[in-house]
Amino acid sequence: MRVLGVYSFNNGEKFVKKHFPNELKEVKQVIGSIRADKYLTKESKEKTMKGEMLYSPVGLNDAFKKKFSALQWQNHKITCDYHTKFYVEGFQPAKTTNQPFRDMDFVKNKLGVEVQFGKYSFMVYNVCAKMTIFNKMGIINAGIEVVPIKELAMRMSTGVSYFEQFVWDLEHRGVSNIDIPVLILGIGK
Repeated sequence: MRVLGVYSFNNGEKFVKKHFPNELKEVKQVIGSIRADKYLTKESKEKTMKGEMLYSPVGLNDAFKKKFSALQWQNHKITCDYHTKFYVEGFQPAKTTNQPFRDMDFVKNKLGVEVQFGKYSFMVYNVCAKMTIFNKMGIINAGIEVVPIKELAMRMSTGVSYFEQFVWDLEHRGVSNIDIPVLILGIGK
């Protein structure tokens, strides 16, 4: 795969190049090592693309995990301890055995990387919420979000968002005083 789009959110490109040049090199190395055609394995059952072969987001994500892991990038998971003090008096939440958590796909030397082949809302959440939270907790200083360009997303399941749409929204949203530097990389074949 190749980097075909670059967007600097809150001076992310300059910040990452200055403070994380080796990690950025590794991110680009990982992207360049993924052969997208190997993951053209999902037969569509969707009405508008029935029988068409699509790129498998699960397969692509697995490939990224293997490549990043080989370079000692780590998934970073934090558990969420939800407070009950915000419930109205007398309400008792149901007990659950699952411990809620948030995680960042890959972290190395305080640079966080998210690879997103999902719905649009996840891209926005990663950059505008999750990366800010991980920064506030001292886990990352900056982030990189890797997303498909429109051409690649159109060969995935319906609803997968893409670089061009994401950049348009970030441009129109603007930068807040809590946002951290994030480099958005649009990838394709």
